Amino acid sequence: MWLDAPPVSQFRGAWQKAQVPDEVIDRAEAYRARWGGLVLPSAPGIPEDAAGPRMLSVDTPEWEDTFAPKGWFFEAGPQRTAVPYSFLIGPDGTFGIAGGGDGQWIPLYYSIDGWVEALALAWAAMDIADTVTRLTGSAADQLDLNTMQPVAEVGGITNGWWYRPGLLAAVYSGESALFARPDYRTAYLYAGNIDEQWL
Repeated sequence: MWLDAPPVSQFRGAWQKAQVPDEVIDRAEAYRARWGGLVLPSAPGIPEDAAGPRMLSVDTPEWEDTFAPKGWFFEAGPQRTAVPYSFLIGPDGTFGIAGGGDGQWIPLYYSIDGWVEALALAWAAMDIADTVTRLTGSAADQLDLNTMQPVAEVGGITNGWWYRPGLLAAVYSGESALFARPDYRTAYLYAGNIDEQWL
């Protein structure tokens, strides 16, 4: 579903007065042109960081010198629920979360495209899987991903998807990394008639 999202041209003058570089404004404008107003439903059971923004939209870019990397970040869209972090697009195009007690930046995917792919994959995997197993904390840590290959379309960094014949694994570590809570790490195993062509 698509909703109205204000165009960046509406804010360009104010952002320029605030010393936001034109190339950053152009990047925000390109993001809004492609994704602005997109509303995607959250897949049942996945963590809030994996669920992502309620709607994709742009807010004022801000310079962040306490994040790694330093640079201009802008909001990717508002939260679905009251969580102590924001969804941001980094200076290198990565999509992630920032906040928590330390106000740190945790990249989740190499691009917003990866988050869209991951959310679509979560819905599709639920439809095709014969069984779905949820692991948390130390059980998720013990999952052996070396026998699987990453799903390239997702472009996962802290969150990601892996595949081997008959099995898909989604591992969500964003909130765990942000809050330094290993018990927050969550994995879902989707088992069934899943082959590489299905991806």
